[in-house]
Amino acid sequence: MNLSINTPALLFPAISLIMLAYTNRFLALATLVRSLHAKYAANGKDGIIHSQILKFG
Repeated sequence: MNLSINTPALLFPAISLIMLAYTNRFLALATLVRSLHAKYAANGKDGIIHSQILKFG
């Protein structure tokens, strides 16, 4: 396999874009979990949120 000088130049932007995509996905999931926790804390264990946590937890 022949690696030219252009190969690293093409890989560096791709790596940063992949990391940005994973960061955005993590932040979206973290926001969802925080929202679910806030609703759970507000409604207590008798609401639909509790059954959803039990189902997926």
